[in-house]
Amino acid sequence: MVTGLLRPDGGTAWVDGIDVWRDPIRAKAVIGVVPEELRLFERLTGQELLTYSGLLRGMKPVVVAERSRELLHVLGLSDSADVLVVDYSHGMRKKVALAAALLHAPRVLFLDEPFEAIDPISARTIRAVLERDVAAGATVIFSSHVMELVERLCDRVAIIHEGRLVAHGTTDEVRHGESLEDVFLELVGATSELGERLEWLEPSSG
Repeated sequence: MVTGLLRPDGGTAWVDGIDVWRDPIRAKAVIGVVPEELRLFERLTGQELLTYSGLLRGMKPVVVAERSRELLHVLGLSDSADVLVVDYSHGMRKKVALAAALLHAPRVLFLDEPFEAIDPISARTIRAVLERDVAAGATVIFSSHVMELVERLCDRVAIIHEGRLVAHGTTDEVRHGESLEDVFLELVGATSELGERLEWLEPSSG
């Protein structure tokens, strides 16, 4: 709803002082989005994908070329710039999608499960790029079910359960001295149904 992909049932969504649904073009000019389910133009090369993304946003060709070159280099994709996206690994796809989302230097970057199913090297590279983006004054918002990752990377946390905001604040304010995972499970009412089941998994005392 905040990125303009799903129309809200009620209320408003604002990004960087812009009403997303009253002024969608202006709002989308200041945001970047990397969804969990990547929908990329697989018959384009990595370089072509970035060029297309930049020109679609009305950026000057020379700026697109320069930024694309830098992003591909930083994300470790320079050697694969002329390879079709269909031949990219999952980690490479995540990185080229991130490059496309960063190309226009968005004020706010939205990421959905950005570290899911990617290798440690790609994860470290993506994390370093995001930290650089934040240090430059941007805001990065990402959704994840991996509480350890959220706890380690995020300054502020919001927990949503069944469409309602049940907790928000700084990471320390939300977890109250506990692990974020324990707080999350408590807030969403999750209980273990293990009970006395699967006792056969325990080492035999005989």
